[in-house]
Amino acid sequence: MNRERQSTTFFASSNKKGKISATKSSRTPPNSKHNHHRKKNQRYRKGLLGFLLPKKSPAKKKTRSRKPATSSSLVNSVVDNSRFMEQPNKPGVKNSSSPKIPKSLSILPSPLAIATRLIVLIVGFSTILGSALSIAHSVKTVAPAEDEIAVETVITQEQQEQEIENLFSMISLGKEIPGLKDKLSTLTANYDQLEAGIYLVDLDNKNYVNLRGSNVFSAASTIKVPVLVAFFEDVDAGKIRLDEKLAVTKEVIGGGSGYMQYREIGTKYSALHTATDMIRVSDNTATNMLIQRLGGADVLNQRFAEWGLNNTVIRNPLPDLTGTNTTSPEDLGNLLIKINRGDLISLRSRDRLLEIMRKTKTRTLLPQGLEKGATIAHKTGDIRSSLGDTGIVDMPNGKRYVVSVLVKRPSNDPQAKILIQKISQTVYQHLKSYRDRPFISSSEED
Repeated sequence: MNRERQSTTFFASSNKKGKISATKSSRTPPNSKHNHHRKKNQRYRKGLLGFLLPKKSPAKKKTRSRKPATSSSLVNSVVDNSRFMEQPNKPGVKNSSSPKIPKSLSILPSPLAIATRLIVLIVGFSTILGSALSIAHSVKTVAPAEDEIAVETVITQEQQEQEIENLFSMISLGKEIPGLKDKLSTLTANYDQLEAGIYLVDLDNKNYVNLRGSNVFSAASTIKVPVLVAFFEDVDAGKIRLDEKLAVTKEVIGGGSGYMQYREIGTKYSALHTATDMIRVSDNTATNMLIQRLGGADVLNQRFAEWGLNNTVIRNPLPDLTGTNTTSPEDLGNLLIKINRGDLISLRSRDRLLEIMRKTKTRTLLPQGLEKGATIAHKTGDIRSSLGDTGIVDMPNGKRYVVSVLVKRPSNDPQAKILIQKISQTVYQHLKSYRDRPFISSSEED
């Protein structure tokens, strides 16, 4: 027994020396064979955790043939296990050995390395996030500009379409009616003290006569025709009802034509009645009531411009004896052409409008040139400096035409009335015998 303890102690002592030498030898740089073995078995974790805590997979254990256990092998096993245990230094002996850390723990990086990697990650994420935000901000900034460009493009296209539509009645016209323009030029030349503008369109074939039709004249009461169209446009839009009551106020009372100016303040009339008497008896108070109800002169002027009436402007309430409200024969004629073909207002409102215009009481101008059986829906205008009439004429033979005549005259010159009557007669007689191929649209030809 004692011998076995001594040999064991001796073996352990000799083994401790071997440990010291082994410890010293482990501090020497590993040879290339060991490096190759480490590189071959070095594996890393994937992802963020692998970046922070890389892990080496343990080297494959070499298979060894099992040998029968001997006393020396048992002692070696005990000594190897004692390497992981803390052993205090003995006095007087330099113990350079330290407790050996298991392999699974020795692969952990130092706190400084972890902190460095975290900083790199944070800086990287911050850079990516900042770039993404910068790109998003630039896209957000540019987008409205593109939207504005798109809106401006749409508005420009709509304006172009509106301008084309406004010019449609002119560019869709046929040819000048042969001989009629010469007749009218000769007729008007006989009244050198007067300046007449004439605009005529045969609605069956779109042939026309335009004699100073684009010249600007004082509108007088012919301005009530576009006001009537605006009224029915708002009726169709549901902005005003035909049975809505409109009251006579001090602000809307206008002198001259009409009876409403003599009614008590606060007297009410239906909107349809007001519009009808604005045309039928040319009531100036009724006209001012409608202008106020439709939003005022500025609103109506804007609508007139949208319709393509470039010379038609309301500047003062009726009766406007000084002639500041203006229009042109072409504006009035084109407006009636639009109404005839169903533009601006519904067909029902068109029928009401034409019926109202057929009730016009003053029949001393264009109606005087018509024969029996012809009908006219028209509106006259009469102030000292200007006289005019515009309307749609239906002939007994079925022909329909639009005619607008405005005459600038010296102070209330009666020759202006005679001239308009003769112009109406000349036009009617020429169209009565005039034959031309009816206007056929491309859709009808197909």
